[in-house]
Amino acid sequence: MENQAPVTVPAPDPDALYAEHLESQLARYSEALEACDHDALVIAAGEPAHHFLDDIEASFKANPHFRLFVPLDATAGSQLVLRPGHKPVLLHLRPKDFWHLPPAPAAGVWTDGFDVREVESPEALARALSDVLAGANHAAHIAPDEPFPTELLARLDFGRGRKTAYEIACMRGANVRAAKGHKAARDAFLAGESEYGIHMAYLLASSQEDAGLPYGNIVALNTHAAVLHYQHRERRPPADGHRSFLIDAGACERGYAADITRTYATAPGPFADLIEAMDQAQQELVAEVRPGLDFVDLHRDAHAAVARILAGSGLAEGTADALLESGITSTFLPHGLGHLIGVQTHDVGGRLAGPDGSLRPPPEDFPALRLTRTLEADFVVTIEPGLYFIPMLLDELRSRPEGRQVNWQAVEALMPFGGIRIEDDVRVTASGCDNLTRPALAAEGLR
Repeated sequence: MENQAPVTVPAPDPDALYAEHLESQLARYSEALEACDHDALVIAAGEPAHHFLDDIEASFKANPHFRLFVPLDATAGSQLVLRPGHKPVLLHLRPKDFWHLPPAPAAGVWTDGFDVREVESPEALARALSDVLAGANHAAHIAPDEPFPTELLARLDFGRGRKTAYEIACMRGANVRAAKGHKAARDAFLAGESEYGIHMAYLLASSQEDAGLPYGNIVALNTHAAVLHYQHRERRPPADGHRSFLIDAGACERGYAADITRTYATAPGPFADLIEAMDQAQQELVAEVRPGLDFVDLHRDAHAAVARILAGSGLAEGTADALLESGITSTFLPHGLGHLIGVQTHDVGGRLAGPDGSLRPPPEDFPALRLTRTLEADFVVTIEPGLYFIPMLLDELRSRPEGRQVNWQAVEALMPFGGIRIEDDVRVTASGCDNLTRPALAAEGLR
């Protein structure tokens, strides 16, 4: 994909939107508490886990229900208390410690909406929590070692599909940060860097540490791009040179995620042509996004697009309709088209049919699909079609009668390139959609 002229992306201002976000979330949580006959909710940030048989802590990510309200990173051990009709109370744990630097006091315009109580020990926090809950008879807890309030969580998860203006601004900012990393990663690839070198260039350019990423970066050269969640980073460039590069890498802004994937080729040719075809197909799928659209239908449209690309490129014989009917496309696109995204990369509630916790499972022919809901305004979803050359899936297809439709010589010539994925984060608007990713990439000369 060629560079485009840089454009300016307006800087989001989450601070100006936080008060409205807090009011909206408090109303949503209060409604759910009332429906479930609870008069208080204690949300624990959680504690860092230790590595097995070790005293070293793993990296910490706060409970997403906690992070939805509190835009702080250092919150381990803290708790949030919500009581309808009362100001939310943040019990911010700042332990006295000379082994580690305690967290800074909670600060920022967002604290205006809270009764912030700084506590110096877990024991002091427990006493403060008891005081805050005085008079509450039916408190629910979202915390480790506490029974999960299943009915309450279902209501909260279902309602989390709709994002506030603050949440959208945070995700827009996360895309801006991630785009800087994508530019550096693309440049490092073209300069012949290893997967490790590309990853480090991404972190530096996006001002992130590994532990702060919304998910582990997928930095895949050549055949590694055929591993959907490729998890390693080779320290040396491929011995046979750079052919292709797939990067699935994001960023966080106040706990909200960006999730972006791009694929590159080193030289013109059939694989580069496939990238262009997939990019066009992805943009056409994004253009379909609107309120009232069944995401399952959009996923089927993605498979129809893959069928057209297979037929048009000569990778398979027959019409696109025939290829779709035979199920061949699932060999080349084995994952779902996308998912909800927010304070979690794979945000919750994607398969919920309603606030009662009832489910709408994915179709039998597409079991990996994470999102089966009808889209609504202010949902934010990823749109990420792909086309891969995965040896184990191709071997299985070759053994079936449908395999006779495949041009195996053409497929084998492309297997060293691994595969393609193009992914944007897209907000559903009142009448269509707003792509959060492409303007951020365009500002870095990418698309």
